[in-house]
Amino acid sequence: MTTRVSIDWEAEADLVVIGGGVAGLTAARTASLRGLRVLTLSKGGPTDTSTQYAQGGIAVVAPHGDSVESHVHDTVEAGVGLCDVDAVRSIVEGGQDAVAALTDLGAVFDLGRDGQISRTREGGHSTRRIIHAGGDATGAEVQRALNEAGLPVLFGAAVGEIVTGPNGVRGVVALSDRGFGVVHAPAVLLATGGLGQLYALSTNPPGATADGIALGLWAGAAVADLEFVQFHPTVLYTPGGIGRRPLISEAVRGEGATLVDTEGNAVTEGVHPRGDLAPRDVVSRAIAARMRALGTEHVYLDARSIDGFPQRFPTITASCLAAGIDPRTDLIPVAPAAHYQCGGVVTDTHGRTAVPGLYAAGEVARTGLHGANRLASNSLLEGLVVGERAGAAAAERLGERARVSEIPTRVADYVDRDVVQHLMTTHASVVRDRAGLAEALKRLDDVVTNRDTLAAATHPIAGIEDAALTLAARALLLAALARTESRGCHTRSDHPDALPELRHSLPIRLNGDGVPEYAPIP
Repeated sequence: MTTRVSIDWEAEADLVVIGGGVAGLTAARTASLRGLRVLTLSKGGPTDTSTQYAQGGIAVVAPHGDSVESHVHDTVEAGVGLCDVDAVRSIVEGGQDAVAALTDLGAVFDLGRDGQISRTREGGHSTRRIIHAGGDATGAEVQRALNEAGLPVLFGAAVGEIVTGPNGVRGVVALSDRGFGVVHAPAVLLATGGLGQLYALSTNPPGATADGIALGLWAGAAVADLEFVQFHPTVLYTPGGIGRRPLISEAVRGEGATLVDTEGNAVTEGVHPRGDLAPRDVVSRAIAARMRALGTEHVYLDARSIDGFPQRFPTITASCLAAGIDPRTDLIPVAPAAHYQCGGVVTDTHGRTAVPGLYAAGEVARTGLHGANRLASNSLLEGLVVGERAGAAAAERLGERARVSEIPTRVADYVDRDVVQHLMTTHASVVRDRAGLAEALKRLDDVVTNRDTLAAATHPIAGIEDAALTLAARALLLAALARTESRGCHTRSDHPDALPELRHSLPIRLNGDGVPEYAPIP
């Protein structure tokens, strides 16, 4: 084996799952039940996932007053012309079975007075179809149930390279507390979550550093729709707060809370027929516009009319109280922050990419479900449904020869993450324009350095993350510059209208020099 790093351990598997959230653990369990040897690598600990922080719930067709077609319609409407309708229908149809499998694992959802699963409504939904757990701790309950399924997970392990050959995937190079290791495997599933750490303020955990986007691109896959970063409209605002911020779930508005500005005026009145329950891109733009007009750093969420707020929303209550705010008597200061990556590595609805043996599921994947703007609570749905399908699909790689005989040299561009976060927050936030996007891309090019992603960093995991953030930032800026229109959660102040000729995805691949460029999917 030719390598630039000292290999301290080796392992073999039929499937390597990268990520320990809902999509990764669902896939791992499904593949294990089919007899595959699965090794799951998780960069953090058992609860260091975006799944853990998901509050609202799971969007799944309700048994009464709802239908698959209604859920599909709401999803497609939120996606503003870029959803793959067949993919949407396929994933929505799989929702009830996926939730049933989760409850079989022991997940417990909130019940109403009639003893049936309680459902709430969130922005963009035409009916109450969102099931939830622990009031506003759905993600934590999903994570708990999957963690307790007893699947083997190697925590604290980051993947720096997916090794491929003529027949596709051969394995991965990973870094853990045991040093550098190689896992020989014919199939790899990316389930790494999002790219929230591209921004100074985000609802994402610290590990959301776009690792899967970079790994997918380096392995030869395409990414698409990266320009559509959903900013959650109601994130708890505190003066000077940076890093991961608590979100105030859309379900709070679903239960009757209203958005008002610092002068007490309604924020979304006249903006959209659904008002405060409009799709997230609409509400985020309305808040950003009102903040800009008034010169303020936040607006308010008035939840004082909700009876039993602490019981219905215990997690949110705790976050507010920690900031000195009592939601029963005080207005809650909120502002938009980076929340969800609508695009990602291009896959079908079974998680397959164009690279044989490489799969992706969850937030890192672009299945066509979300289009230009994700409908609230469709994320856990997608993780469950596509995670299960990808775990099953990986069985098609059984029997493929998979040995890592040589670790390829990977010298990647690197920019300090503080610089990346400043440039992205300043120029690629809720509202963008050509001048700002071009400036951010130029500044990245001006300060970039090259570094071996595996061997040369003082802190190798941080080095892997920073290289991933740099590549993802470049790809996102390139896509945002190419999309000369406003659509969904991509708003160009210099191109305020949606254009029919841009009603399609803009896939990005690496060229022969390792530079991201627009490359139509064949």
